[in-house]
Amino acid sequence: MTENRGPIPVVVNGAAGKMGREVIKAVARADDMILVGAVDRNPAFRGQDVGEVAGCEPLEVPILDDLPSVLVLATQEKVQGVMVDFTHPDGVYDNTRSAIAYGVRPVVGTTGLSAAQLQDLAEFAEKASTGCLVIPNFSIGMVLLQQAALQASRYFDHVEIIELHHNQKADAPSGTALKTAELLAELGKTFNPAQVSEKETIPGARGGLTAENIRIHSVRLPGLIAHQEVIFGSPGEIYTLRHDTSDRSCYMPGVLLSIRKVTQLQSLVYGLEKIL
Repeated sequence: MTENRGPIPVVVNGAAGKMGREVIKAVARADDMILVGAVDRNPAFRGQDVGEVAGCEPLEVPILDDLPSVLVLATQEKVQGVMVDFTHPDGVYDNTRSAIAYGVRPVVGTTGLSAAQLQDLAEFAEKASTGCLVIPNFSIGMVLLQQAALQASRYFDHVEIIELHHNQKADAPSGTALKTAELLAELGKTFNPAQVSEKETIPGARGGLTAENIRIHSVRLPGLIAHQEVIFGSPGEIYTLRHDTSDRSCYMPGVLLSIRKVTQLQSLVYGLEKIL
């Protein structure tokens, strides 16, 4: 329970999506949380019991398509509510800003926020003294991969990232790949010093180039869920780190941890590793 005042009220935005359904089931099973709202823009699910849509027992929470109304509902609870967002890059900024404005703490799993949008949300959350978590990847295994990559980057000057996702993912590269490149850049070194003058006969063949001079290659195919490789190279050897997701349930421990942790924050925090 939060400060012995009662369970954490949770709103799930994108409740009928694949990740949203997993979050619904995880929150319903958590003793210290209570689901108070479910939002989804898909009209096919409007009015349906979100528990039945998620594949668990009925929860007596209907799916609505009006986020502000559900956020208002969450503010009626004795404990400050939390909104978990797994929606679409086009709407995640507005969703997050709305939650902060209503005094509901956002836990954002939707990727695609720009650096400028993150900065604006950070300033807005700080002014409102409202916690906000933006998590590119909720997997504990991915955090461990990133930490291993950070250690390896001290000894390798050449690195590229390959990320592979299902073909319904709207943004590329993934937020996780971008976060990995940002972590590697914290050493302040220049990666991948040029060996030849490269020429792409097909634009983009060498992938996207980050400010850290790291190439990121994005693959989108049905049958994939979420996968990432960080490949280091030096004369005579290759060192590969890989993380594979086989089921979305692997993200739920990180989601539940984030819901609990965000209630203790008064500003925006970016990355699961910051709260472990």
